[in-house]
Amino acid sequence: MLRNADPRSFSAVYVVCGTDMRLGIDSLAAIIQTRYKLPIFKPESLFLFCGRCANKIKGLL
Repeated sequence: MLRNADPRSFSAVYVVCGTDMRLGIDSLAAIIQTRYKLPIFKPESLFLFCGRCANKIKGLL
């Protein structure tokens, strides 16, 4: 999905490392809201989550 995305089109990119990659997208959204106090519905924001090994990435757009 992000393969054709232009990185300049995002107003903000957040990277969260050390995330349990078994979590679903709803749980990851809850982490953004509770732990980091950021709005998840901010337009043109990209949230990237990587596991402890940093070999997998999940994105929330």
